[in-house]
Amino acid sequence: MKVAIVKYNAGNIYSVESALRRLGVTPALTDNAEEIRQADGVLFPGQGEAQGAMTYLRAKGLDTLIKGLRQPVLGICIGQQLLCRHSEEGDTDCLGIFDLPVKRFVPLCHEDKIPAMGWNELTHLKSPLLEGVEEKDFVYFVHSYYVPCSEWTIATSTFIHPYSAALHKDNFYTTQFHPEKSGKVGERILDNFLRIAQTANKTTL
Repeated sequence: MKVAIVKYNAGNIYSVESALRRLGVTPALTDNAEEIRQADGVLFPGQGEAQGAMTYLRAKGLDTLIKGLRQPVLGICIGQQLLCRHSEEGDTDCLGIFDLPVKRFVPLCHEDKIPAMGWNELTHLKSPLLEGVEEKDFVYFVHSYYVPCSEWTIATSTFIHPYSAALHKDNFYTTQFHPEKSGKVGERILDNFLRIAQTANKTTL
């Protein structure tokens, strides 16, 4: 099975590569359009700043490429946010797969420290991406921006208020948290994605 990780102007990509290798998959870390297009599954991870990331994607033509992918795609952290319509970070127009805004957390009290960093619970789970994950399992987050809950929300977490911890629409899946840093729970989610990609590949043969 061919798995591609989109290489672009964002950090934390190599930890995703390492997590996939632990699952027995050697991914291609690439910004080559044809290599990404031919992959059975594509991961779009990263940490960083929305405006700079979108500028890089557009310069490389990766914005159009990602929007046109038909195989399973998993956006992680800023990857989730960039798959939405617009981010308050830098007043940035994003890819628009999910017709949703990305909003900055606004503290309501002194204890609300931004960015939201650390382990938090998942609730209201649905979608094959989260098969085997239990209600209130913990995963690891680092983020100052969030996606509101919507019809595409497949997992919720709460910091100041509930928000989308994961999304799913058509062949696009996302997590705001970092599965590659979330222990056995995150490993299960990555493995689920690989199974989804493998199944989708078989059905198109």
